Amino acid sequence: MVSTEEFIKEYVKAISEGYAAVFAGAGLSSGSGYANWRELVRPFAEEIKLNVDIENDLVSIVQYYSNEHGNRASINQKILNEFTNDAKHNENIEILTRLPIQTYWTTNYDELLEESLKHNNRKIDIKITQNSLGTNIYDRDAIVYKMHGDIRSPSEAVIIKDDYEIFENKRPLFRTALQGDLISKTFLFIGFSFEDPNLDFILRRIRLLLGESVRDHYCFFVKPEKIEGDDDSNYAYKLAKQELRVKDLKRYGIQAIILNNYSNITDVLKKIEDKYLLRNIFISGSIAKYNDPWDVKSVNSFIYKLAKQLVVKDFRIISGFGYGVGSTVLNGALDEIFSSKYKHIDEYLSLRPFPRDSSEDKLTNRNWEKYREEMVSQAGVVIFIFGNKVINNNEVIADGMIEEFRIAKEKGKYVIPVGSTGGAALEIMNIVKHNIDTYTYLKDYLDKLEKDTNGDNLVRIINEIVIKIKNQ
Repeated sequence: MVSTEEFIKEYVKAISEGYAAVFAGAGLSSGSGYANWRELVRPFAEEIKLNVDIENDLVSIVQYYSNEHGNRASINQKILNEFTNDAKHNENIEILTRLPIQTYWTTNYDELLEESLKHNNRKIDIKITQNSLGTNIYDRDAIVYKMHGDIRSPSEAVIIKDDYEIFENKRPLFRTALQGDLISKTFLFIGFSFEDPNLDFILRRIRLLLGESVRDHYCFFVKPEKIEGDDDSNYAYKLAKQELRVKDLKRYGIQAIILNNYSNITDVLKKIEDKYLLRNIFISGSIAKYNDPWDVKSVNSFIYKLAKQLVVKDFRIISGFGYGVGSTVLNGALDEIFSSKYKHIDEYLSLRPFPRDSSEDKLTNRNWEKYREEMVSQAGVVIFIFGNKVINNNEVIADGMIEEFRIAKEKGKYVIPVGSTGGAALEIMNIVKHNIDTYTYLKDYLDKLEKDTNGDNLVRIINEIVIKIKNQ
């Protein structure tokens, strides 16, 4: 058993470095109102006079039902009916598909993962049949392996014992692919009971191949509830059984995170997303008029060094390519990326220039807020620098930066206003100073951020702040 904090740290690392994976079981879909595995089997058990609440071998129950009816037509119809109902919003799936995880495995027949990935503007490659494993969709963002089939072909779904017994002959490459991913990726098993014969077979094979060198994976367990009618001995039995199950999973490298209730799973996933986003830093800034002591040379030197040092520390920079700022951010980041980061531009830099209306050559106002919200949402930290523009030959505050500050506050982002650069950054600094209890991480740095105009000092201070935030 590992602590929640340790799990979050390790899984965020796996996401950041591109080797995280998810294995989704029926429990994940139940949050959308779909039946879990036990509830799906319940009507079949009742018809053949078995009690699903005291039986553990649910696959055999469905097989017995099929044997009694001589075919699986009613099973197919049950799958179709159950998983074509309107689904409720599922925050756990939403978070898991927002994160840049590339590999999703599932034994579920529904399409919740695929729909949520599309909603989050991610291009998916769905693997349902064995033949689909041999082809790839160009420029995909994620792969979804549906090893037990899909609602669109219920007759092909793996659900009865016969299906599991012929799986090795009918879909052997799914086992091979999963075995490879379990060796090379770090999985989070969520909504999974670990009673699936296929997974059990694969885990045993990997343990035989790798021995004690199996990779660490993670799963959630919710502490048993003491329900009405449970005496102390019954409850102690439940706890003991869970503890033995947790210890047994360690043989396969699966570490359990024990939570008090199911809602805690959402809390942990939110923390994972928040922690992951702390690596992403949005630099909000613009400058049209240079004021003493910030001349063109000192402005460019400060911005260049700031971007460069953030990349040195393995942060990823997001930039809206603000006027007078964007090109220097680009230069500083690219110089470091090309010299020490193996030219992996996308890992360290995301440029999001504001869209322009080609017919009027103006920023399209209706897209501004949505566009800003999307940029800020991708970051964990927002740095505000400078922030002026010229209208009718008059210098004014860059109101777009004020709007980005408002969005950052609403979304709970860490903000770092460099007030000594003036403009909107100074205005934001004044707001922060008067609400410092909300920004306690800045208490030791306020004076320097407000008054220091030495670019090298500011770069050092900002780096110290973002590293402390990331490591907290």
